[in-house]
Amino acid sequence: MGCFQSKTANVQSPDLEPPQPDQKPDLVNGGEAVDQDHVPPFKEFGLAELRAATNGFSSELIVSESGEKAPNVVYKGKLRNNQLVAIKRFSKQSWPDPQQFMAEAAGVGRVRHKRLVNLIGCCSEGDERLLVAEYMHNDTLSKHLFHWEKQPLPWEMRVRVAYHIAEALGHCISQNRKIYHDLNAYRVLFDEDGDPRLSSFGLMKNSRDGKSYSTNLAYTPPEFLRTGRVIPESVIYSYGTVLLDLLSGKHIPPSHALDLIRGKNVLLVMDSSLEGQYSKEDATEMVELASKCLQYEARDRPDIKFLLTGVDPLQKQKEVASHVLMGLTKTPAVVLPTMLSPLGKACARMDLTAVHEILLKTGYRDEEGAENELSFQEWTQQVQDMINTKKFGDIAFRDKDFTTAIDCYSKLVSMMPVPSGTVFVRRAISYLMIGQPELALRDAMQAQVCLPEWPTAFYMQALALSKLGMETDAQDMLNDGASFEAKKQQNSWLNY
Repeated sequence: MGCFQSKTANVQSPDLEPPQPDQKPDLVNGGEAVDQDHVPPFKEFGLAELRAATNGFSSELIVSESGEKAPNVVYKGKLRNNQLVAIKRFSKQSWPDPQQFMAEAAGVGRVRHKRLVNLIGCCSEGDERLLVAEYMHNDTLSKHLFHWEKQPLPWEMRVRVAYHIAEALGHCISQNRKIYHDLNAYRVLFDEDGDPRLSSFGLMKNSRDGKSYSTNLAYTPPEFLRTGRVIPESVIYSYGTVLLDLLSGKHIPPSHALDLIRGKNVLLVMDSSLEGQYSKEDATEMVELASKCLQYEARDRPDIKFLLTGVDPLQKQKEVASHVLMGLTKTPAVVLPTMLSPLGKACARMDLTAVHEILLKTGYRDEEGAENELSFQEWTQQVQDMINTKKFGDIAFRDKDFTTAIDCYSKLVSMMPVPSGTVFVRRAISYLMIGQPELALRDAMQAQVCLPEWPTAFYMQALALSKLGMETDAQDMLNDGASFEAKKQQNSWLNY
């Protein structure tokens, strides 16, 4: 599986102008680009990997509230490194030209932001066209607005959704992605912190058999009904329909809502479950913003900066976390175990130098009998070559010549009749030292295969996962390593 960039380095997305040197994103109203260290690199996936991630595209893994219309379907998937992802599978007719699909996906993959559900990869093999995005754990805005079970979405959270989605659109516009297709309550999702994010799937240009907007004509921008074309102002109209959803908690046709607004019947627009949660002035301001967005003539609609300026003052509880406002039970941050060994502690604080020194001192002692077995068989030339290769690799590892160590350990792995967990771990830290965490994770997992309850293998996986920006998974691995370490210590005490 090659790096996606290698296939698309010279391909420009049709909607994207070439980036200018030293040009910083024009982030609207102080928005922030996403921390690239915490989003996996955008890449091309193999079809076999995505098929495995979805259990053969099992119907049981279809995300029921994805907002996507058949035959384009979204699946929940789990990659080999245990990362959860959302995988959109297009119909065979959607993108007949693979180069067009790759170029479009590459363009969308570059538009990253903390308010977006970022695209992390794609796949184009044969007739298959798939997109891979971050997985959002807490459902869609549609679910929380229209199908809630425990409590209605509170007013303050609705204002936050309005602001965050405007931020996302503002960033897309600054990156020359001025068209967002079919913005609606299904396209807004909530991450594990309860923060609202805008799906990156809506940034993809229309597929051959797709629709730019939902089949509900009442919510379709007037100019699209007239001409069949989408323009940047169409996105503002759709944003207005989302504001209506947030205000009312139900689907109100824009024409009917505008009649109520013109008749000064603002309260008839408002969700009755929100009574007492907002001031009349704030509600009126939000209603007026929605009204401006829903103007029949595209030129009469405001721009995104105007909307951000209008919504921002309505946020009165910015310091309160989203999951608290929504009443979500957030998965608590994993508390670092107190029984971590020096190796575990070094991995937890991402101290690669300390990890290297500890592994150097530890040697091969965790693999009982390995050295004796090699010494017993020294009379064969093959084994002698293997011992020499191991020695050269260990010398390079000691001297911090990590590229040479990787070469020697790779040769050793191919020669050894029984794989060595220690060799995999040493090669893993060597990969980390030269900035290749994906290969390090692979080796750490191989070390676990060799020694299933070896704490070091889990700690090394934690280190690699953290370098890949997968902090939750990294913490889980630290906990697993500490658990096996505690179990090992307990067994030693009982045997004593």
